[in-house]
Amino acid sequence: MNKFIFIWFFGVVFGACIPSMQAWGQTMTLRDCMEYAISNSTKIRIQQAATGDAQIDRRDAALALFTPNISAQTYAYYNFGRSIDPQTNTYFNTTSFHNNYGVSAGYDLFDGFKAVNNFKISRTGMLIADSQEKQVEADICLAVMEAYYNVVYYKRLCDVYEEQVATAEQALTKARRQEELGQKGHADVIQMEADLADRRYDLTNTYNMYCDQKMTLADLMFWPVDEELTIDTSMPEWRLDPVASEAVVDFALDNNPAVRIASLQELNARRELNTARWQVLPSLGVYAGWNTSYYSYEGSATASFPDQFRNNSGEYVELSLSIPIWSRLGKHSAIARKKHALTKASATLDQKRRDVESEVRRAIQDRDGAATAYQQAQRKAEVQQEAYSLNLKKLEQGLISPLEFQTANNNYLKSRADEMNSLFKYLIKQAVVKYYNGVEYVNQ
Repeated sequence: MNKFIFIWFFGVVFGACIPSMQAWGQTMTLRDCMEYAISNSTKIRIQQAATGDAQIDRRDAALALFTPNISAQTYAYYNFGRSIDPQTNTYFNTTSFHNNYGVSAGYDLFDGFKAVNNFKISRTGMLIADSQEKQVEADICLAVMEAYYNVVYYKRLCDVYEEQVATAEQALTKARRQEELGQKGHADVIQMEADLADRRYDLTNTYNMYCDQKMTLADLMFWPVDEELTIDTSMPEWRLDPVASEAVVDFALDNNPAVRIASLQELNARRELNTARWQVLPSLGVYAGWNTSYYSYEGSATASFPDQFRNNSGEYVELSLSIPIWSRLGKHSAIARKKHALTKASATLDQKRRDVESEVRRAIQDRDGAATAYQQAQRKAEVQQEAYSLNLKKLEQGLISPLEFQTANNNYLKSRADEMNSLFKYLIKQAVVKYYNGVEYVNQ
């Protein structure tokens, strides 16, 4: 009866978490999960919108640099009071109608290189936006990888506990039969029942952790809540890829998105300071335009609209020089602020380079340490498995007590858990090192 109740409870708990694979019909690998997360992440959509803004800024800066400002205007109005006759230049009190048309264009010949620097800044802004998008993708992929390996770890651990539960049930059934035949004491049977209860409890807890980690992975991927997520839970292959630490550090300092962003921001801060400094100089612009007008007076004869439109037209060309004299120290204050901004950007770049260098060296050290730990854990698991098999045979032959077997069993379970845990730690650290060496997570 107890066995039936446990099987029913276990089926309800675990069945709700892992329905049949046919519910979705697709087994997602780690790469599939990363690609799905990238294509559905709201962080990527937000960054893509920022990239779109950077593209607009670059277009506006290019138009401001290479094209003039062109405008057209017209107006019409009735005058019901006193006005000036344009023919005699005298005042009169007749109602009149005035209509004007004009086209003008202007171009800044020299504006302290503001348009040129803005264009360069906008191009750098595009590079910054691209690097930020790559950085967001890398953060998403690393988070998905960690959650994915957690799911695989707990699923594989569940498989081990299932085997333990099945073995404990068989041993308990045999012990009860031996008790009936007088070959085993009641205390040994009780101890084996307690051991089975422990195995079932550990199995249930492990399944709960599996479900929790699977939900975390689904949330990171923005997986539909009404569809089952099925992933490949096979054990990944272990291999050691040696790398030269200094080469990885040098590559990361030149190509890592975080360093590139800080470097480009420092470059833009320097350009903005140069722009602010040039603004204390005079600015020079050229302007040209054309206009014409039409007017009529109540009670008097005037020329027709086509004749006035043609005869009243005129053109002009203007060269404008603007010399800044006093702006309440506004330009000098702008220069001081840009200097402070450049100092901040330079310090940020130095800090980011130091952080990335430390992260790379730490990642390589952690990976090498994880590789050594995995090899030791693998050897320990092999030895503990052999010891477990021998103790199981001794238990069946009555050569050891259930309590002694439980100790050996616990050592075996711990060694299996340590082996899988150390393997997944190594795989994550290895992926981080490869990323700093130029291989994106999704392409590993």
